[in-house]
Amino acid sequence: MNLENSFVNSRKGLIGIAIAVSVVVFLLTMLLVSIFRHKTEAKNPYLRLVEVKQATTDSAYWGNNWPIHFEQYKKTANASRTNFGGGDADPAQKSQMFPFLTRMFSGYAFSLDFKDRRGHAYMLSDQEKTRRVTERPQSGACLHCHASIIPTLVRMGGGEVAADQYFENIIWSGFEKIVKLPYHEAHKELEKTGSLNPQVGAAVGEFLVQEGAHPVSCTDCHNAKTMRLQVNRPGFVAGIRALKASEGVANFDVNRDASRAEMRTYVCAQCHVEYYCGPKVTLFFPWGNGVKVEEIESYYEQYKFTDGHRFFDWQHGETSAELLKAQHPEFELWRQGIHAQSGVACADCHMPYTKEGAIKVSDHYVRSPLLMANQSCQQCHAWNEKELQDRVAAIQKRNFDLLLRAGNALTEFLDSYKQLKKSFSADKVESSQDQVNLNKIAELHRKAQWRLDFVAAENSMGFHAPQEAARILAESIDYFRQAQLMSVEMLNMGHRGSSD
Repeated sequence: MNLENSFVNSRKGLIGIAIAVSVVVFLLTMLLVSIFRHKTEAKNPYLRLVEVKQATTDSAYWGNNWPIHFEQYKKTANASRTNFGGGDADPAQKSQMFPFLTRMFSGYAFSLDFKDRRGHAYMLSDQEKTRRVTERPQSGACLHCHASIIPTLVRMGGGEVAADQYFENIIWSGFEKIVKLPYHEAHKELEKTGSLNPQVGAAVGEFLVQEGAHPVSCTDCHNAKTMRLQVNRPGFVAGIRALKASEGVANFDVNRDASRAEMRTYVCAQCHVEYYCGPKVTLFFPWGNGVKVEEIESYYEQYKFTDGHRFFDWQHGETSAELLKAQHPEFELWRQGIHAQSGVACADCHMPYTKEGAIKVSDHYVRSPLLMANQSCQQCHAWNEKELQDRVAAIQKRNFDLLLRAGNALTEFLDSYKQLKKSFSADKVESSQDQVNLNKIAELHRKAQWRLDFVAAENSMGFHAPQEAARILAESIDYFRQAQLMSVEMLNMGHRGSSD
């Protein structure tokens, strides 16, 4: 009996061991399969289901091959508001936060409509609907940064839209043509080019043009064959070459000479910059002397229109001063800050790396780092998320307060100038010295407003370079106060203020 029990127990033990071994083998097998699958995913992060071209401006077709990136990009249509604007479904006019803007842009289209920014998904539709376009004539150059326009420039430049590679001279030729068109005619050319879309289910290599206009899309940053980052915007290509030349680097070719880390900024700097896009000359980036606020200003001072007149965007409705309009100089201000000096690219903060399974991707839900501080800020800064957000909020609040002070200085200057203007009989200047002094006031207005607008139009609320933003606003306040004091002095002295 004991022998029989011993045999049964021994058999049960062997069965238990066999089961345990089987479980271990199964788990090890699953682990190895998982490791192999993840390694395979890492080596082959995407499967090309369809072929796309540089002329495939509809991102949905790229999404067949890169669904993770496309799903992330579509989220740029979501609300993504932070402390100082951006991302609302129905963005407010900026003048609600900064009441001085209406008078600041007197006589200019921005006094009609200047809404807060939204995500990339809206960049074209918002431009199409703004009163600046629907009620005022605008140049086709405005589409340079709001639409997936490169294939249109290639077509208008006489190139082959379906080609795998576009050439700079062809793009530039088309660019010179489209900027001469009114906005709505240029938009029709954009729609005519449409998107060269692969025919899903048809033979490989079959494409069909589908007319329509698209906002900036995959093709504007990526090579369709290799997915390598690339830059084609003609304004930036020429602008960065001029900037590098001013720094002693001759014949800079951004797609040949820039590092991948630099390209993670340059693809953004195709649009998030200061530029001229009016009807008088072909759009250009004013970087020939550098990208600091005074370096750009000096470039504009040296620039002459074809009629020989110096550069200006418009004449102010109250002072008639020839003023400069800043666009959105994020790249220029960022370049003066600690993050740029530390080698941090735009994408490191606004498109930080994230994991999707075994795949490491740059998050294409482009938005403020404040909304994902753990992915962006905490990769370098060893503080908790709230402390980092509070630090940013403090920096931005100081900048916001300085902006309001500069805006108050602008308003009080304009009030003083208004009183001075009333004192002239029939709007006639009474002496040559009066004219000299009025010209000085106009120059002070130009310098002051350029600096105020440079910071107000930039979308980081000073965070990209806090000390530089504060310096610029301090100079703006100083110039406005000088203009105000000179206006008051002229009024009190019967127009004939000091000539010093």
